[in-house]
Amino acid sequence: MPAAWSETPAVWDALFDAPPPQPQQAEASDEEDEDEAALLSGEPMVFGPVEADDGQQRLDKWLAMAAPDVSRSRLKNLIEQGHVTIDGALIQDARHAVKPGQRITVCLPAAAPADPEPQDIPLTVVYEDQHLIVIDKPAGMVVHPAAGSPDGTVVNALLHHCGSSLSGIGGVRRPGIVHRIDKDTSGLLVVAKTDQAHHGLAEQFAAHTLERAYWAVVWGRPSPVQGEITGAIGRSPHNRQKMAIVQRGGKHALTRYRTIASYLDGAASLVECRLATGRTHQIRVHMTHLGHPLIGDPVYGQQNKRRKGLTDEAAACVSGFSRQALHAWLLGFIHPATGEAVRFTSALPNDMADLVRSLGGEPPPIP
Repeated sequence: MPAAWSETPAVWDALFDAPPPQPQQAEASDEEDEDEAALLSGEPMVFGPVEADDGQQRLDKWLAMAAPDVSRSRLKNLIEQGHVTIDGALIQDARHAVKPGQRITVCLPAAAPADPEPQDIPLTVVYEDQHLIVIDKPAGMVVHPAAGSPDGTVVNALLHHCGSSLSGIGGVRRPGIVHRIDKDTSGLLVVAKTDQAHHGLAEQFAAHTLERAYWAVVWGRPSPVQGEITGAIGRSPHNRQKMAIVQRGGKHALTRYRTIASYLDGAASLVECRLATGRTHQIRVHMTHLGHPLIGDPVYGQQNKRRKGLTDEAAACVSGFSRQALHAWLLGFIHPATGEAVRFTSALPNDMADLVRSLGGEPPPIP
């Protein structure tokens, strides 16, 4: 059995006290959208040089491989709107063929007013001041409007709660948004209310200096019970709707994990994951790669729906658990206006707490 929650092995301390990895050449500086964070920091993103094997690829396709956390449609729009240069020359044709040795620069468009409508949607506010707001997002809520989710989002709720005070750097549909967590991931999210806060927070996300920890309920018992998972993450070459560990075209990713408890003779475990980098679906992809996908994950865990060793109660709870069992319980950063180190926590939500209990365990206390 892993160490009890109250015990923190020295090896674990060493893992989590380790400095963040140094960015590789051509890596732009979030489990969710690190390349977007770099854009929001206000600094141009420079990619390249283009490798010999990648020559003659379409510009939008090459950028989608180089910046997997930014959608190809978003990149295509940036190209057509005049925000992309190749070796200093403006290129507005997404079909333009890149050449070996070239460097591509993507710049943030000017801030635009938000057009989503304010909606009176309840928010769980953990902290708020004139510069920023920290909320505890429920599972099932989209962060900002997008295709298929035009309203009912965190942004719509924030526009009602904060009025016009949100930072405009996020663009038309994502005012104040510095980072995202998936629709079906619950937990802590920080949103900027001023441009100063937006720049300061985005820079911390880009530099990997924030403290972010997640609780996940996974299939099986990880071995070893704690450690590091590495592997470049990019769009799956077989399914563009999924991320995967790829051999080329991905971005370096590092997740540190520890097993808090295992249940039903190792049928499932509660794991804490901390992000040293932040790639799209990073924890979900890395835990699946380790052989322990998240319970309820509709994208990466379907092949693990039926596992032996579950009691009838646990099997019924798992069967009815319709989202990935992932909760962002800890968020720490330097306040961009005051310079103070701040740290926020969130208890395991009811659905995940019930899942843990059905497996024979108890939800972890906030340390």
